[in-house]
Amino acid sequence: MPFNPKKFIEEAVKEVKEKVGDGKAIIAVSGGVDSTVTAVLMSRALGERCVSVFVDTGYMRKNEPETIKEVAGKAGLNLRFIDAREEYYAALKGVSEPERKRKIIGERFIRIFERIAKEEKAEFLGQGTLAPDWIESGSGLRATIKSHHNVGGLPKEMNLRLVEPVRELYKDEVRQVGKELGMPPEVYNRQPFPGPGLAIRIMGEATREKAEIVREACAIVEEELEKAATEGKMKIPWQYFAVLLPVRTVGVLGDARAYGYTVAVRAVESFDGMTAKACHVPPDVLERISDRITRSLKEKVNRVVYDVTSKPPGTIEWE
Repeated sequence: MPFNPKKFIEEAVKEVKEKVGDGKAIIAVSGGVDSTVTAVLMSRALGERCVSVFVDTGYMRKNEPETIKEVAGKAGLNLRFIDAREEYYAALKGVSEPERKRKIIGERFIRIFERIAKEEKAEFLGQGTLAPDWIESGSGLRATIKSHHNVGGLPKEMNLRLVEPVRELYKDEVRQVGKELGMPPEVYNRQPFPGPGLAIRIMGEATREKAEIVREACAIVEEELEKAATEGKMKIPWQYFAVLLPVRTVGVLGDARAYGYTVAVRAVESFDGMTAKACHVPPDVLERISDRITRSLKEKVNRVVYDVTSKPPGTIEWE
């Protein structure tokens, strides 16, 4: 039977009302389609008893805080903005192992939300968890592919009860729900962005400096691929971004030998995020991306490569 977004919305709103009762909830909003759809669903169910919370971790996309505020305004969400950049930089100092990064990020999210919940007198936490999140995080007989910060990255003990209305859905179904809810296309069609943010697009320690590098590189990749799609050179990928590698290679800066980081470009086609194929990006588009990245970050990055790996054997994100 085909997925019916209208029926799903009716059932999800009813379930949220029953679970929360007369209580109050906060909802973690990242600006992505999953958390935004969850926030709108919970707001329909709870009204003023639902507070959306955006946490700026320091690992967000370029201009993300401004975008979040605009999205929240269009969706009619009651938004609280939390600047936790210094807290996250300190928590991830010296940490390079991917799973440890995810677990630190997940626990830090919960501790911040527990503080906000106490201020708001809320007992419930809404999350935009999807089926691929808990499938890949593993449990029971399932192997752990990677611990999603909102599943395997959660602390064992927490003072909030979870509400996850889209937990059984896949990305394409969430987009249908967003459309049915009346959200603008630029919101429900927005490309996926990982909950841990740019911290997992930095291989190794996610320092402030590296976050600034990969933030600019990701912005360039997004701008150039969206421009190429608009010009009819290619289809817009399902997900597209840059990754900062932890190695330096020899390059040339002016007339001198120099060492710089390597940036990998990733662009994939997918239906539900469970499998993916690398996109064919025209050579002139890749050349333009490389030129812009190395010029904009000329004292930091001197090499750009393109990732052609499918999922499996790789994953979409590198960590």
